[in-house]
Amino acid sequence: MNVRRRLIPGAAVAAATALGLGALSACSSAGAAPGDSGRFDVVASFYPLAFLAEQIGGSHVHVTSLTQPGQEPHDLEISAKQTAQLQESDAVLYLKGLQPSVDDAVAQSEIRTKIDAASLTTEEEHGNEVGGHAAAHDTHQGEEAGGRDPHIWLDPVRYAQVAGGVGAAFEKADPEHADTYKKNTDALVKKLGDLNTRYADGLRNTKTKVFITTHAAFGYLAERYGLTEEAINGLDPDSEPSAARVRDLEKMARADGVSTVFYETLVSDKTAKTIAKDANLKTDVLDPLEGITPKSRGRDYFQVMESNLKALQTALGTK
Repeated sequence: MNVRRRLIPGAAVAAATALGLGALSACSSAGAAPGDSGRFDVVASFYPLAFLAEQIGGSHVHVTSLTQPGQEPHDLEISAKQTAQLQESDAVLYLKGLQPSVDDAVAQSEIRTKIDAASLTTEEEHGNEVGGHAAAHDTHQGEEAGGRDPHIWLDPVRYAQVAGGVGAAFEKADPEHADTYKKNTDALVKKLGDLNTRYADGLRNTKTKVFITTHAAFGYLAERYGLTEEAINGLDPDSEPSAARVRDLEKMARADGVSTVFYETLVSDKTAKTIAKDANLKTDVLDPLEGITPKSRGRDYFQVMESNLKALQTALGTK
């Protein structure tokens, strides 16, 4: 059974180009105030959306990220200063349901262009469980399964749909530069399509289809490529697994030939390493790309996704 989580379906369009972030590039800033840049000012809630805004907008946009590099986006509580920045911007790009404080600030703002990334994918949900089959026997995991999975950017097909919607919104809000936004969007959609092809080809023939992660972030990726993610925790990266869940994972690892427990860059690796040691498994990084840090294997979305593909191929045993 492929792992899945719920997402708010909605309308979509096309998508944009590729650049990176460390503290966001020359067109953007993690802290500079919008409103006086002389460009189309966009406030993005966290890295994957800031990346899209940069790729689509190019030199015509000034992007401010509410989530600082290395900060866990799930934990974000925006400040009064950031709320004021949001009010002064031309557009806000966020993912409803991921960061409640951002949702509240956006709802109360008078910004004309509000872009909810969760509404920009036409992909329907199939109702598989968050965290895999072993999670069904864990009460805490069962509660998490009722939540919405926000990690749409880890599926290049869904991410391209979101990019298309963002591009269309930019064209409408800033028609003077619509041609550039359209050109950049088309280029990014193509690049994401190529990434999807590399993932599909690279994960088609593997010895096992099951992988273990600390945080239930890779359900959309797993579903797209016929894999099953077994998460130690649910959608909350800081939650602690029950003893029963750990026993189930160790049993499942033996049965399904799992070799590796994946941990991520923004969350402690302690639980992953403990389980791996007890079950005689390896550990490696699988980055959910919620933010770019010096620990990230790559400087932007595409580089990190390529590193994730190589890590999965090694762990699953490419034939």
